[in-house]
Amino acid sequence: MTTTHHPRPEIAADLPAVPLTTEGYSVLHQMMRFRRSAWRALPAAEKSAIAGEAASLLSEMEQHSPGQSALYSLIGHKGDLMLIHFRESFVALNQAELQLANLRLSDYLEPTTSYLSIIELGLYDSTLKIYKELRDQGIEPHSDQWKAEIECKLARHREAMQPRLFPQIPPNRYACFYPMDRRRGEDKNWYTLPLEERARQMGEHGLVGRRYAGEVKQIITGSIGFDDWEWGVDLFADDPLVFKKLIYEMRFDHVSAVYALFGQFYVGVRVPAASVEKLLNGELPGVE
Repeated sequence: MTTTHHPRPEIAADLPAVPLTTEGYSVLHQMMRFRRSAWRALPAAEKSAIAGEAASLLSEMEQHSPGQSALYSLIGHKGDLMLIHFRESFVALNQAELQLANLRLSDYLEPTTSYLSIIELGLYDSTLKIYKELRDQGIEPHSDQWKAEIECKLARHREAMQPRLFPQIPPNRYACFYPMDRRRGEDKNWYTLPLEERARQMGEHGLVGRRYAGEVKQIITGSIGFDDWEWGVDLFADDPLVFKKLIYEMRFDHVSAVYALFGQFYVGVRVPAASVEKLLNGELPGVE
């Protein structure tokens, strides 16, 4: 009996260059300056009423579900307040923004900058495995079958990674936020490296962060197409010195030393909503 062998479809040797990602909460950072001279001119009773209204809304936002908000007193000249919002959609972020804008307190706040992004888990190692597995099955990259298989695998990953994709804002006393890019210059360009090489470098990079797991909580957000940089990074810790140590050590990684570009850094002290009036009147809660 003669057996007919059907040749497997020819698949391009090159795998797609784009790593897979899974996404969670939408995130908005708002940095604001407080108009203290105008505030000081108000009668004490009016200041108390305005602060009480703001505290009530911020208390609701602290407990909001899904997603919540947190207030920080910024250190330095880049602003006085930073608000971090986690929400289930950009519409919900916009609603939070509008609620704050409708407060009487907003008359005494001047936005200095903001940052829009979405919590992102990069799947470099998984991407290589998935792409090679699909290629070995004879599935054409970017075909409908390819897309369906990838979505099925990503759905399982999203389910497993729910706590990391939809976290609570860590309760630590200090927060550090900064945006960053991967270099795209004429000499060094992250996006022209093969996927395997990018995966290797990111693997080494991740080892440093894991050494600080008990001291700092890190949340990475993607912002390509949403804001001026490619990623946002939030670090939360009870000792701000760990921010310096972690970021400094990471600068010696090949991926950071050669390809990383950093934006402005913002460091703030967490302020409970119930303590808003104290903060507006020049007292940092928890400091004697």
